[in-house]
Amino acid sequence: MSEFIFHAFGEGEQLNWYQMLNRAVVLFVICIALIRISGRRSFGMKSAFDNVIVILLGSTLARTLVGASPFVPTVAACLGLVVLHRLFAWIGVHSHAFGKLIKGEAICVFKDGKFDEENMRRSLISRRDINVGLRDKLNTDDLSEVEQIILERNGEITVLRKKKAGQS
Repeated sequence: MSEFIFHAFGEGEQLNWYQMLNRAVVLFVICIALIRISGRRSFGMKSAFDNVIVILLGSTLARTLVGASPFVPTVAACLGLVVLHRLFAWIGVHSHAFGKLIKGEAICVFKDGKFDEENMRRSLISRRDINVGLRDKLNTDDLSEVEQIILERNGEITVLRKKKAGQS
């Protein structure tokens, strides 16, 4: 059995095409399982916290694919990262302070007809960047209909319109 595994998956960095293919297929299945364990937010939220797991899984599993790291310990390390990510996300849901620490917080950059220059400086965002978000969300550069513009913790810009008379 071990001879079959060695022949099918190779060892070290001297792998032929079908050993790489076999490793890729197995890693694909393992990666799907890791993503399912990690949860939907890992690839849906696009926050720095969630991008870290994507980058780490990709780079770590790639080492296994090319034979630069041993297979089982590397997959175990990936499992540990995924469980840690899920644990941190769970704690972040139950603790506002921890969530703010690992995920950041939304920052208001425009309110009541005025730009908040301090928050813009702190966020490294310019009026041109805000205008891009405004055009993207409302198809306009006109701020007269805007109540607030918020830089979300995932880096996206949210534009809240002013409420019209009679609207709640």
